[in-house]
Amino acid sequence: MIAFIVTTVVCFITYLLLTTGSATDASNILGLWSIEEFLFGFILSAIVGFITRTIFIKKSLRMLNPVRWGLFVGYVIGPFFYGMAKSNIDVAYRVITGKINPGIVKISPELKTDLGTTMLANSITLTPGTLTVDVDEKNNDLYIHWINVKKEALTKNPVDCNYICGSFPKWIRRIAE
Repeated sequence: MIAFIVTTVVCFITYLLLTTGSATDASNILGLWSIEEFLFGFILSAIVGFITRTIFIKKSLRMLNPVRWGLFVGYVIGPFFYGMAKSNIDVAYRVITGKINPGIVKISPELKTDLGTTMLANSITLTPGTLTVDVDEKNNDLYIHWINVKKEALTKNPVDCNYICGSFPKWIRRIAE
């Protein structure tokens, strides 16, 4: 039951954030949503919450901790934004000069949760010059297509995470585990 309630509330808040300011007449809630839209959003969120309750909330409710959400915002604003900016400059340099050495490498970030592995895979994929190709579910290893495989990075198998994703795994470990 708690999984249904949490999933419904998260869906409803997301719906409200995405439809903010769509009220057009005088009968509205806080001047932001019409009453019909508010009710439709609640009903739709309850349906989605019922269908996806076992997918969104699995075994623990640790992600409901506000400290973890604050860490997530700090991760996105800090290291993720910095890594993305640095990668954009690197990819622009490689496109202009043509100096690329593409390849697929295996990294072992040693994350224990599916959420952590998913967050890292998405962070890597969103960063220019890298793409998560596959995930080894048994060991949580990631196979990454990298635009410029460095020779010194290939001295280990799996490749050291610092070459590809920097401090992403440390932050994700704080957030998701």
